[in-house]
Amino acid sequence: MARWHHVLLALVFLSRLPVGRFLPPRVLPLSDAAWAFPIAGIVLGVLASLPLWLTGPGLLPAALSISLLTWLTGALHEDALADFADAGGGRDLADRLRIMRDSTIGSFGAMALICITVLRILSLGVLTPSQLVAAVALARVAPVVLMRALPLARQDGLAQGAGQPSRGDVTAAGMICIIAATLFTGPAQALAAALAAAAAGGFVWRRAARLLGGQTGDVLGAATLLSETAALVALALLT
Repeated sequence: MARWHHVLLALVFLSRLPVGRFLPPRVLPLSDAAWAFPIAGIVLGVLASLPLWLTGPGLLPAALSISLLTWLTGALHEDALADFADAGGGRDLADRLRIMRDSTIGSFGAMALICITVLRILSLGVLTPSQLVAAVALARVAPVVLMRALPLARQDGLAQGAGQPSRGDVTAAGMICIIAATLFTGPAQALAAALAAAAAGGFVWRRAARLLGGQTGDVLGAATLLSETAALVALALLT
């Protein structure tokens, strides 16, 4: 499969952009496209930063950019974070997995979404469009690492069909996001944002291992959103 097919598949999985028509008719394994997740993040970050480019920094442009990013991703990661947060109230593994599949949202999930949204908007309110692109790109390496590092928590669902990326693909994804973040923000800010994103991803990693014994699609989505938020907060604190 051509490399540009990998990029298209990453965009199909991570966004609602209508690019699936350009993929070959055969089924493509998502794990093969994991290296391109940060590239998809760059595309999403550039599109979401348009309000900031047009109007300059501020809370209203930041809210518009976050709203646009949420629309572009189909609220995939927000839904995942809410489910993962609600799972923390489960009594045992079976109950937690059941909660994560429940379509309703609980108090843990609602508060997690409120806090994350507030943090993202307030942080982005003092940042530039390029810093948003860097944060979105950095966050897209988190699911790649967790797909490799954690076993499946259940034998069905989105994560089961995704497969496991190779070590080379994980390394490539990490290098792409670091290079992109450095180009968009500079070495010092890129390092701080990367460390913050890695800390958030590590938090999800440890919590998923303890609560679920592995990863699911919701775990991957929660890691993405928390890593993105952590990167934005880190960049805002340095501004």
